[in-house]
Amino acid sequence: MSHKDEPFASDAALPWEPAGEGVVRKILTYRDEVMMVRVRFEAGAIGTPHSHPHIQCSLVESGVFDITISGRTQRLNAGDSFLVPPDAVHGAVAVEAGTLVDVFTPMRADFV
Repeated sequence: MSHKDEPFASDAALPWEPAGEGVVRKILTYRDEVMMVRVRFEAGAIGTPHSHPHIQCSLVESGVFDITISGRTQRLNAGDSFLVPPDAVHGAVAVEAGTLVDVFTPMRADFV
């Protein structure tokens, strides 16, 4: 089921998909200009360092993460957030199990 351009998203109705060892994600809602994704990590799971041309804003919904952006690492807790500029190498380590909510602009066409 495509939920592109849908104004509302029911979390319970959306499927989780694998996104790496110990990591799953679900696309909450999107349109060409923006995308929101929930990403769940098991404790110790790694979001492998990578880069993309999209701007990314993320909220630590739960858990504790060590977030690295352009070689700078900071420990973030629930309620904290971070911003990834275009093409910046970034990654995450789940110190505790937790969830991030990522917003990308433009949308990540590689996710759909």
